Amino acid sequence: MTNTDPDRDLITRAAAKDRAAMHALFARHNVRVFRFLMGRVRNEAVAEELTSEVFLDVWRLAGKYEGRSAVSTWLLAIAHNKAMSRFRKKREDELEDGVAEQVVDTSDDPELRAQKRSKGDLMRDTINALSDEHREVIDLVYYHEKSVREVSEIAGIPEATVKTRMHYARKALGEMMKQAGIDRGWP
Repeated sequence: MTNTDPDRDLITRAAAKDRAAMHALFARHNVRVFRFLMGRVRNEAVAEELTSEVFLDVWRLAGKYEGRSAVSTWLLAIAHNKAMSRFRKKREDELEDGVAEQVVDTSDDPELRAQKRSKGDLMRDTINALSDEHREVIDLVYYHEKSVREVSEIAGIPEATVKTRMHYARKALGEMMKQAGIDRGWP
């Protein structure tokens, strides 16, 4: 029996080891998963590797999908867990003392950067300056159009925590944009 949701149908077929269904699922969601991971790991090669790992897990675990959330939410939850595992591993493999201090900062000063960039660029930079937790919530809500409940499922945190993080993230964004000399309005 085919579900009315094509993604759920693809998951059901992938659970039965239907390669065509898995290819279709990958085609439908790989860009979204990759972009989500890029926002977390900020390294294209690592994001590509983790995206492959997500879909490999989907192939192996498709039979365990319970249908309590949208397939896209389930995929992003797997991606979130992959990124968190990578961060934990990275912390274990931290750079040796002194190596980071030897890197030369060739960036422009803040005034020159502000002159070179548009508001959109500054907004992206501002979002990137948020803590990982706040950036993740902003990304999921505004760029992946997830509800508070879905963000809660993906990140594995209570809905109240999602709301609190959204509040503080928006407040921080407003303050950083004001410091950058940009009001909240767009020209």
